[in-house]
Amino acid sequence: MNFRTRLRTTPAVWTAPIWLGIIGFYYFYALHFEDSYEEVVTGPLWAPEQVELALSYFYVFAYAITLGLAVWEGGRLRRDGVWQLAPGRSRYRVAADTLVPVVAAGWLILVLPVVMRLIETRLLPTPAALAPLVMAMGIVCAYAVLGCALGHVTPRVISAPLSAVAVFYVVVETVKYDDPVWPRHVSGQPDTSLGFGEEYGAATLFIPFLFVAALAAAVAVWWIRTAGGVRWAIRAAAAAAAVATMVACTDVASGWAIADGPVTSGQAPARCTGHAPRVCMAETGGAVGELDEVRGEIVRSVTRLREAGVNVRMPETVSDSLLNGRDRKRSSRTAWWLPLSRQAGQHGGGATFVRYAVLRTGVTFPCAFPASFEEAPSADYVVNRDAAMLWAATLIDAEKPYLAWRRAEYGGAFQNPRQVLAKVRERAGAAGKLPADRQARWFHKEQAKACRLVSREGGS
Repeated sequence: MNFRTRLRTTPAVWTAPIWLGIIGFYYFYALHFEDSYEEVVTGPLWAPEQVELALSYFYVFAYAITLGLAVWEGGRLRRDGVWQLAPGRSRYRVAADTLVPVVAAGWLILVLPVVMRLIETRLLPTPAALAPLVMAMGIVCAYAVLGCALGHVTPRVISAPLSAVAVFYVVVETVKYDDPVWPRHVSGQPDTSLGFGEEYGAATLFIPFLFVAALAAAVAVWWIRTAGGVRWAIRAAAAAAAVATMVACTDVASGWAIADGPVTSGQAPARCTGHAPRVCMAETGGAVGELDEVRGEIVRSVTRLREAGVNVRMPETVSDSLLNGRDRKRSSRTAWWLPLSRQAGQHGGGATFVRYAVLRTGVTFPCAFPASFEEAPSADYVVNRDAAMLWAATLIDAEKPYLAWRRAEYGGAFQNPRQVLAKVRERAGAAGKLPADRQARWFHKEQAKACRLVSREGGS
């Protein structure tokens, strides 16, 4: 069959308006439902993350549509008796020629959103970014083989739509599995989302491909032409190998947590400047052009706090939290992790919020406070602690974001949030009118009193 005739007869062509419509709707509506175009292109941008996001809507459609079309083509081969009409031709060659348009349709459902997303974000594809696409394209081939085999043994008018719906349902429903957890990881739709600077580990993508490919290979072996006894021996061996492979895949995937397949972090490139502190920001975080200004704000803020008598040490390194990865290393006295790109970017708070980040990380107390008001037996310490922090925030012009944060926190914890906030502002304001040397003493007394109160509450 020549190419033109194949295109006229293949269901991949006459169903194209359906799957092209799916691509258009889910890409231009669903993919941009939460984030507008402006928010997407201004960063932070990371090619593996953007490819994973683009594919997340289309894995299941590619698999379901490929299977349904392959079932239809397999039924047509049986109906027309193609294998019997050409007994000298390889069954695999005949099936491959028939399934080329079907596989092409499945691939286009995956490739088009990825290409559109990369063009939209102006990112260059990398091998790591395209790895999930390659995995999905391989799984599409496996579903084409399974569908062709199913079409040979079932009525295609019934089995083609039912099989497509079944695969769609099974893949979508795997995200609800908590016990066992392995279906989430072998469905072909990665259960693990990527963050900035992260890439999928090889096992995360190879296990789902191997799981489906093993089944497809065992099915394809049934088409082999050999003598009766040898044919059945090969089929039995292939079936046993497929079962063993699938069991091994489920065993590996069972060791992964929910939404936590193997990934590698810290892969995003960074740009750094200065020394003590050496400030580093993500190159594609959307704000690397402000690197020198950001470092200047950090140095000035720490210097101003130290001059006022606050016990804050100039850090050796200040790194963008985008570079931190999912393990989230905590800041130490010498190494800080701050949301530099997020605050300095177009949609961030600018220099004020960079100073606010310095305040939250650099100004510490000689004791530990409850993580939330709900965990504290009493909130007596709040006024003293927050008044001290507000005074420090005023020193570096970061009082607005600090007050906004406390106002929101009080509103969900206290019956009289306005009165509490007014008391905090009153104490901090009175301290700001004291002579400079007395302000520092007041700050340390407030710290000590807050720690004394929280220690008394914890011991009661």
